[in-house]
Amino acid sequence: MYITRILEGQIRKYLDSQEIFAVVGPRQSGKTTMLKRILSELDGVNYITLDDITALSLFKNDIKSFVELYIKNFNYVFIDEIQNAANSGQQLKFIYDTEKTKLIISGSSSAEISIQSLKYLVGRIFIFKLYPFSFSEFLSAKNPKLHNVYNSKSFGDEINIEIQKYIDEFITFGGYPRVVLSESIEEKKLVLKNIYSTLLLREVKDLIGVSGSDNLISLIKALSLQIGNLINFRELSDLSGFNHQALKKNINILEELFICKRCYAFHKNPRTEIVKTPKIYFIDYGLRNIIIDNFSSHRSDKGALYENLIYTEFLKRDKELKYWRTKSGAEVDFILDNEPIEVKTMPKTSRSFYSFINKYDPKNGYIISTKEGEDIVTDQYRIKFMPYSKFI
Repeated sequence: MYITRILEGQIRKYLDSQEIFAVVGPRQSGKTTMLKRILSELDGVNYITLDDITALSLFKNDIKSFVELYIKNFNYVFIDEIQNAANSGQQLKFIYDTEKTKLIISGSSSAEISIQSLKYLVGRIFIFKLYPFSFSEFLSAKNPKLHNVYNSKSFGDEINIEIQKYIDEFITFGGYPRVVLSESIEEKKLVLKNIYSTLLLREVKDLIGVSGSDNLISLIKALSLQIGNLINFRELSDLSGFNHQALKKNINILEELFICKRCYAFHKNPRTEIVKTPKIYFIDYGLRNIIIDNFSSHRSDKGALYENLIYTEFLKRDKELKYWRTKSGAEVDFILDNEPIEVKTMPKTSRSFYSFINKYDPKNGYIISTKEGEDIVTDQYRIKFMPYSKFI
């Protein structure tokens, strides 16, 4: 069963452009499946994976022979697992400058493409990020008819209740395609364990070596218990064994591997507002929940998972939310384009929400919960009360 990805539309627009396409994202997020699907509609396509030792050796050590064998006489060449070739930028630049073939590359770490390669590929590459399923893609896989109603954005309480059940499943098991399409809870957990194990065995140890991997595993577990909170660096240092500088370096690595993402502060007055300390969110809820081994439907961290949901749904649309907090304790969960967003269990405002409105004069504010609510409209602003099902 193939689920159409939202990113496909962007990629198809630029298939005839000269630039190299790079699609990066976590392992098993569907990069290879999506790209093969798109390329199956085209003529003159060659697929190579750098998991193949022969192809990898030629790519790294004899690029001219690699071109003769794998590039020439093809209109499109898809090179998968590009992260296996350290410093691939020079080789990709050579192919780009000498051949007319359209290159499409993919990899599971953004570090190699974004840091090592870009100095050679400036003006020659478009980078796209493919995350695990968004909620819309998830619902399309689980219930296509309900997905059509969801896309219409015009539905009542009964449909909202039904969609909310799928949202709860989504924040429990996440959006990795293989997990979503698994039929039983036991199978979902098994797939998530395998994804996590593969991530640790292949990605983490390749990046930092075996000696530092235990500390990083401890850091991942500690971060998974801090979602939605300001990062407590002292606690993380005690639990992981990393000092402050090493903590920042290794959180960078976790972001490059698409495990988690920092949410930074919105501020315009450093004297009264928190500026430096970020919050932490996980890219996939299922991966986070397998790390802490908690898939209960009745859980104390459900509010944090809903908050995580809002953050990652915007991230998957290439929009990065910020949070707002004053040194006196006023806080708003998220700010987008100067407009506040609060994630609540019930549709009601807070003193902190109005503090932001009074200070920054936004046109709109959003209260997101499981239920509808009646909007508050004044001459200065409008506060919209929306269920998760309509907001995301």
